[in-house]
Amino acid sequence: MGLQNELETSHSFGEIIGKCKKMQQVFTEIQTAAAGDITVLIQGETGTGKELVAKAIHDNSLRKTGPFVPINCAAIPTELIESELFGNERGAFTGANERRIGQFEHANTGTLFLDEIGDMPPTLQAKLLRVLREREFQRIGGTSTISIDIRVLAATNWDLENAIRDGHFREDLYHRLAAFPITVPSLRDRREDIPILAHHFVKKYAAAVEKPILDISTDALQMLMQHDFRGNVRELENAIERAVLYETTDRLQPKNLPVHLTQKGSQASTSSPTDTTVILPLDEVERRAIIHALKVTGGNISAAAQALGIGRNTLYRKMEEHNLRP
Repeated sequence: MGLQNELETSHSFGEIIGKCKKMQQVFTEIQTAAAGDITVLIQGETGTGKELVAKAIHDNSLRKTGPFVPINCAAIPTELIESELFGNERGAFTGANERRIGQFEHANTGTLFLDEIGDMPPTLQAKLLRVLREREFQRIGGTSTISIDIRVLAATNWDLENAIRDGHFREDLYHRLAAFPITVPSLRDRREDIPILAHHFVKKYAAAVEKPILDISTDALQMLMQHDFRGNVRELENAIERAVLYETTDRLQPKNLPVHLTQKGSQASTSSPTDTTVILPLDEVERRAIIHALKVTGGNISAAAQALGIGRNTLYRKMEEHNLRP
C-alpha cells in the first residue's frame, strides 16, 4: 500500500497515533518532509512525541537505509557536547586518551536528530550553524576536514523566537533549522485522541505482561478524558502501563489509575455515565456499541448488524476502523 493510501486509511503513522484533525495535519507534514531532504524543526511540549515524528520522517525518507542517530542536547554536560557531536583526536584535551568518533560521523548517509536543541550552548550554536552550511567539520584537536552527507532534524519544547529575543538562541541558526517547522499538539489540544491512545497502550502493555485485559471501563476512560495531561502522551502511557500491572479483571478499572487521576475524577467515578459532564467522543460510543452487540450475539455478525440497524458490510468496515475482531 502506498504511503498516501496508508495515511488515508489509518489513524497512525509509524508509532504515532491520532485521528484528530491536528494530528492528521502532522501526518501530512511528516509525509511532505520525508519526500525531500530539508532540515526540519519539530516543536511541542515535553512528552508529545517529537522523537517519534523525527523517526517517522527518517523511516519514510530516501535515507531510511542509513543510520538514525538521536542525541539529547540537554542530557550532555556542556563541556562534553562538542566532543559528543564532532568527536576528538587523541590528546586533544585532558582525558582524551584515544580518538573519538562523533555523532555527526556516525550519522553519515543518514539522519542526525538533535533533541532539545534549545539547550545547546551559544558557543556551540555557531559551530553547528557552520557545519549545517558547509557540511564539513574537524574533530577537536584535528587538522583534517571531514565531509558529511547527513540530514539534520531538530526538536525543542522551547519557544525559540522568545529565546532569540532573550539572546539565548541564534536567529540565523533558528532560520537554518526551521526551514520546515512541524508543531506537535499537546494532548490537551487533541483530547478526542485519548480513547484511541488509551486502548492502544492497554493492548500493548497487557500483551507485554500476558494479561487478558480487553477494554477500559467507562468510568476509567472518563477520568482520563478529564485530566489535563501536562506530561502529554508520555504521561498517559505511563498511567496505563502502571494500571495494567495492578488490574485483575478484563477491563481497566478507575481504582488502578494513578492517584492524581482518580482524585480529580472522583466525582465521575461515583456517578453514572449519563450524570457526568464529560462527553465521550462519538467514535468511542460507536466502538462500545459494536463491542456490546457482538458480545450479546455471541459474535454473530449478521445478528449484531441487525441489532445495530446496519448492514453486514458496514459492520465489517466499522470493526476494521476500530481494530475489532469477530
